Amino acid sequence: MRATLNELAADLATGKVTASHLVEQSLARIADETGEGARAFVKVHAEKARTAARAADDLRKAGLAPSRFAGIPIAVKDLFDLAGEPTPAGSTALADAAPAKADAPAIARLKAAGFIVIGRNNMTEFAFSGVGINPHYGTPANPYDRAARRIPGGSSSGAAVSVADGMAAAAIGSDTGGSCRIPAALCGIVGYKPTASAVPLDGALPLSFTLDSIGPLANSVACCTGLHEILSGASLAGAGERAIAGLRIAVPQAVVFDGIEPHVAKTFEAALKRLADAGAQVTEIPLKEFEMVGRINAKGGFPAPEALSWHRDLLETHGEKYDQRVRARILRAKEQTAADYIDMLHLRRAYIAETNRAIAPYDVIAMPTVPMAAPTIASLEADTDLFVKTNLTLLRNPTLINMLDGCAISLPAHAEGDAPVGLMLAASGGRDADLFASARAVEAALKR
Repeated sequence: MRATLNELAADLATGKVTASHLVEQSLARIADETGEGARAFVKVHAEKARTAARAADDLRKAGLAPSRFAGIPIAVKDLFDLAGEPTPAGSTALADAAPAKADAPAIARLKAAGFIVIGRNNMTEFAFSGVGINPHYGTPANPYDRAARRIPGGSSSGAAVSVADGMAAAAIGSDTGGSCRIPAALCGIVGYKPTASAVPLDGALPLSFTLDSIGPLANSVACCTGLHEILSGASLAGAGERAIAGLRIAVPQAVVFDGIEPHVAKTFEAALKRLADAGAQVTEIPLKEFEMVGRINAKGGFPAPEALSWHRDLLETHGEKYDQRVRARILRAKEQTAADYIDMLHLRRAYIAETNRAIAPYDVIAMPTVPMAAPTIASLEADTDLFVKTNLTLLRNPTLINMLDGCAISLPAHAEGDAPVGLMLAASGGRDADLFASARAVEAALKR
């Protein structure tokens, strides 16, 4: 069983395990030839991690550990700056880029708390896909039904696989249209997308400066809560605990169930029934406002033009090195005019205002994180049209919350042994503490 951060912290505090032991466990899992370590990571910091672990053990013995999490190994997505290394972001086009001068602030905060960075996770090139396929470094297979080699989800693909396979206790990803929640849902773990402004984006290679956010992937809601507190530098203690009885859950009917696969629909309905049986107030609402997002994204949305503004020069000099699926998505920006972009800004403001009014009477809204189970890697590599369709399907529900500038979390809702299904809970922007409190109550009810 995968351990939570609280369990590992307790074991470290009592001396049941050491940081050195945890790091060696992680490195052994990564090196296991029967697993996906070679594809889940683009770089492993074996010796740095061992040195940091010895230091963490010495500090704990002296009573000087910087936090109860000191010595726990984590992984970070390849788009975060780590001092002294280039930041390739899953691409070969930046393989020879100048090394970063400093750690990204989000990662520096984790290191200051004593977490040990075990390595850099593989990802969709430049974070521009929800599928998780990477033609440069290989694609890590989903832990579920590994013989079939199913997609991990993206863009934080290696992050999810590394956590689900026990290569790291947690991982840090980015989420522009679901890139933490999609792989978490498909791989059967927890993934969090915060209110975008909650965690500093400095030192993270951008996709969309309008929609980007930084969040954790881990084994429980409590894990994600603790990591978000460190990443954001803000305490969430004010929200307190929340009981499942009386929790007001709204289930939108527009958009989110379109084309849903039977297994996902059945699993989601069963989860809602368990929550209702436990005393939650589950209410279906139309939420037609979700239909506005299709209009906003009709010409590529915010990511295409904002990515092109960053990639324009690199495409000129190294365009042939790009995954052509990613390159095509960036170049869709040429279909937009300045007036189109301004229209998106106006539409998004209206969408945020109208949606927030509609969901204000509820504690959370709930929907399937994605409406499908993970297809095989081979099927999508062989069929460009299927790849595009699958990518849009995976991104659809999570993007609704990024466009809202809200916060959202994906929890496993499936029975053990079944194909993973994510239950997404979401709330308006700035309500991260409330959402975590609700998510802990839901998680506990689903485990009964």
